[in-house]
Amino acid sequence: MTTQPAAESPPREEPTVLCERAEFGVVTITLNRPHRGNGVVPELVTEFLAILDELEPDRGVRAVVLTGAGKQFSAGADLVEFEHHLTHELNRTHEPYNARILLPLTQRIANSRLVFVAAVNGAATAGGLDLALACDLRVASDRARLGETYVNVGMAPGNGGSWFLPRLVGSGVAAELALTGDIVDAQRALEIGLVGRVVAHEELLPAAQELAGRIAAKPWRAVEATKQALQASWQLDLGTAMKASYWTTMSLQHTDDVLEAVRARLEKREPVFNRDLGDR
Repeated sequence: MTTQPAAESPPREEPTVLCERAEFGVVTITLNRPHRGNGVVPELVTEFLAILDELEPDRGVRAVVLTGAGKQFSAGADLVEFEHHLTHELNRTHEPYNARILLPLTQRIANSRLVFVAAVNGAATAGGLDLALACDLRVASDRARLGETYVNVGMAPGNGGSWFLPRLVGSGVAAELALTGDIVDAQRALEIGLVGRVVAHEELLPAAQELAGRIAAKPWRAVEATKQALQASWQLDLGTAMKASYWTTMSLQHTDDVLEAVRARLEKREPVFNRDLGDR
């Protein structure tokens, strides 16, 4: 009698999310379930949120590069776990799979003081695409494939996609992506504004980290205020947004960074921003 080999899986103690400091101010977070397409499970969300709990109070961290281990960025829900939930748990709990834990993670990324750069290394579909859309910037490998594919499994966008997509690509293209469930390649994603740039696969992580590093080197108060202003602009009318920007501008002018930047321009040199976090 022969027995079938057990499906390969990482050691139980292997973290589902990896975190590594890349250079000053930049941290790389890697979704680490490559054997399941970096599909989202409760453990991954819990570990991701715990990492953010550590990073966000650390003013030495300015930007995060988010990517996936293996060949995919994230396939969204882990279909093996999803099937188990539908078969054994849904009628008991009446809770949609992962919703109560995944939605706070998406909002946490979008609302974080940290700038998130998604390095889309492969397929990013359904909830995995929505995690990339929650990031501030997206750099894609030329091997990347992106799709809002919920409709293909009888679902509607459930992780912020219906909110992010129209704002990034317009209502018509968003409707086409969400209603067809089609997957687009990296070049098409660039054309419609789903990603900001496409690079050769082997250059993806260095390119994303370089972009994050350039942002991290800017005055940190200005970066955080800019992210906040850009997000607020999605809800505010022009007059309200400009009133808010008045007070932001007033506050920033009291920092050493603005004075240093102005003097550097006048002296025709590069500014040297203070990397410690003491106030003037």
